[in-house]
Amino acid sequence: MKVGIIADDLTGANATGVLLSKNGFNSATAVFGGEVPKTGGFTSISVDTDSRYCAPSIAQNRVLNAYEQLSTWGASIFCKRIDSTVRGNLGVETDTLLDAIGKNSVAVVVTSYPDSGRIVSGGYLLIDGVPVESTDVAKDPMNPITISHVPTIMIEQSQYPVSHIGLGRVLKGKNSIQLEMMKQIEAGNRIIVVDAVTNEDIDHIAESMAAIEGVVFVPVDPGPLSASYSRLMAHQHVLTNKFIVTVGSITPLTGRQLNYLIDKKNADPVYVNTEALASTTSTWDEEIERAMKEAIIKLEDQEVLIITTYAPGSGKLDLKEIAVREGVTEEKLAKRLTEGLARVTHSVIDQTEHAIDGMFSSGGDVTAALCSVSEAQAIGLQDEVLPLAAYGHFIGGAFDGIPVITKGGMVGDKYSIYKCVRFLTNKKEEGSV
Repeated sequence: MKVGIIADDLTGANATGVLLSKNGFNSATAVFGGEVPKTGGFTSISVDTDSRYCAPSIAQNRVLNAYEQLSTWGASIFCKRIDSTVRGNLGVETDTLLDAIGKNSVAVVVTSYPDSGRIVSGGYLLIDGVPVESTDVAKDPMNPITISHVPTIMIEQSQYPVSHIGLGRVLKGKNSIQLEMMKQIEAGNRIIVVDAVTNEDIDHIAESMAAIEGVVFVPVDPGPLSASYSRLMAHQHVLTNKFIVTVGSITPLTGRQLNYLIDKKNADPVYVNTEALASTTSTWDEEIERAMKEAIIKLEDQEVLIITTYAPGSGKLDLKEIAVREGVTEEKLAKRLTEGLARVTHSVIDQTEHAIDGMFSSGGDVTAALCSVSEAQAIGLQDEVLPLAAYGHFIGGAFDGIPVITKGGMVGDKYSIYKCVRFLTNKKEEGSV
């Protein structure tokens, strides 16, 4: 799948191309007056139209020319990169792209760029909390900004009906956004402006767009929406990958991280019974066999298989009491827990017919157990995903060559495991989208 980005200036074209690169695309920028490269294996190309300050009629011609070049190249998704401070010919350039694509196309305008301090609430674009019309950028001599309300800007500049989805709806999540978006499309709106104050909001908007069939969406934004939507659409065009997440930590933070991942991936975890694993009796082998069989079945229908001892409502085991009863040390039982979790993971990888494209483990004890059970010699380190979350690959043993991210159990926020898994999927899809 190929993505074409039509940008009104060169730096914006490059910035959006970089965001696509971070999401698994092989990106390039065609400078103004240049040609779209025919070689290089690119899956994302940005075209600079240098149209921010030119007359609307000239901007229209340049956008149309860029569209034709990208269409010939083979783009199946088109994005309109706009200035993060809403300068330029937003309306006419969006209209031109909608006209070129056809009547079933709809533009979704999200001018937010949270990482750069740009957010939209109530339709108003704020830069570091200040309406854009009250900032220094409003004094641009070439294109002064007198309006901060994005729907009004689009209404004044576009020939198409414009609607707005407010922050209250966005905060309710993907399903709520999707229903409202479908309602507005059915009402005949071709341009939908949507509020967003976080990257998560933008992801939810992109997920809503990707879930609606029969509509050709055009992200109109400074880059984050284009990157998120393109990644989701590319993922629908490739074979489903398989990833295994192994988590043994039972901290509340881990619970929040797992719940967020489960919700985002619609995952159905394999919950390994801790009481059965914290034992030197036959229940240990029996639970490993049971969990392994359940995991292999669930792996068939899931991209991300979660294997964890963190079950909803589960309490902390009294290892001291169990140790006394079985005549062993608490340390021995703790190791039985992590080794059991690792053996379930190892058995799944050993017996499934699917290739495992990446693994994630939370907690140093779990990672060490995975290395021990698989007889890995080392982990080759390549990158840092988050602070104290390392990306690399197993060296030697049964997991040799499998990419892995390891993270401390007490590290990060509720998004951390999801971000790590997303990093793995992006790495896998690099060059295949």
